Amino acid sequence: MFDYMIVGAGLAGGVLAERLAHTGKKILLVDKRNHIGGNTFDFYNEDGILVHKYGPHIFHTNSREVFNYMGNFTEWRPYEHRVLASVDGMLVPIPINLNTINKLYGMNLSSCQVESFLESKAEKKQRVLTSEDAVVNKVGRELYEKFFKGYTRKQWDLDPSELDASVTSRIPTRNNRDDRYFTDSYQAIPLHGYTRMFEKMLDHPNIKILLNTDYKEIENSISYKKMIYTGPIDYFYDYCYGKLPYRSLEFKFETIEQEKYQPTGTINYPNEHPYTRSTEFKYLTGQKHPKTSIVYEYPKNEGDPYYPVPRQENAELYRRYQLLASREKNVHFAGRLATYKYYNMDQVVAQALTLYKKIFSSQDLEYHINGHKLPIIQS
Repeated sequence: MFDYMIVGAGLAGGVLAERLAHTGKKILLVDKRNHIGGNTFDFYNEDGILVHKYGPHIFHTNSREVFNYMGNFTEWRPYEHRVLASVDGMLVPIPINLNTINKLYGMNLSSCQVESFLESKAEKKQRVLTSEDAVVNKVGRELYEKFFKGYTRKQWDLDPSELDASVTSRIPTRNNRDDRYFTDSYQAIPLHGYTRMFEKMLDHPNIKILLNTDYKEIENSISYKKMIYTGPIDYFYDYCYGKLPYRSLEFKFETIEQEKYQPTGTINYPNEHPYTRSTEFKYLTGQKHPKTSIVYEYPKNEGDPYYPVPRQENAELYRRYQLLASREKNVHFAGRLATYKYYNMDQVVAQALTLYKKIFSSQDLEYHINGHKLPIIQS
């Protein structure tokens, strides 16, 4: 008899399995894939280079509590991600900042001047409804065409005018020279990799892990009291209202016979090439190796679900599934796929910690790791 069957061994499932196991609960953690760690899974390729199987993952958060919680299972390698975009035959920083504008237009503007420059380019909208509106309202049509339109069409197979404003509004524009992709207080990569971090997180006698397994094939033959489900919510309900749309990715890896290949960790290609970006992993991991490994990302419709497609009709379809989920007495839903939201990693962790607190009273929230009593995490 297990207290919980947890479906999905990614961040949401892993965090909840760890926390519940340390309160004495018996956990069965089930995943369709042949590994733990979900989309953060990393491994050493045949050349001995540490790569991320499902594209680059950089942990960043403004929550000290979330960062410290994850730090129980890994040492951190501080890392601030930088991205260049290939535009007009040049590589320029993105998000758009002062250096981007000066290089692109051959100018030498100050911070105050670049604000006025962008204001002069902006086409103000009375109502910002779409991704196109969000960018044009902020930086104008010319920069929208150079940086966003082509990239968004490749990523989503839809014109930005057909997508919710949230897709592009989350990308800032800066009037200074800050070329970091993220500005969170805590930015890092697990020193020995995400997979090692998950192995430590799930190393508990109360956790049994079952891989290469669809939970539906075993749920009627396993005894358990409650379920935590982190998979696609439409699959849980056998697509009774239809499938929720997702975009997927195909990853093409290449090992190159030189120490470094790109000038930075990731390069975006808004306008040329069928792929959206390329990432060189040694920037992220800090690994020393005579060779280097690159991954190219090709968006597609079919395959593993990565990105919920942010359109109004999809949100309405999800709400129908959400209503079914709200009636479940012995099933909790958590994570990106179960809530049809594109969360960053820290948001998934925070959501899992919040769900844990809802499940148990405050006295149950004390737990031990390596014999040490840890404080309650407030996320």
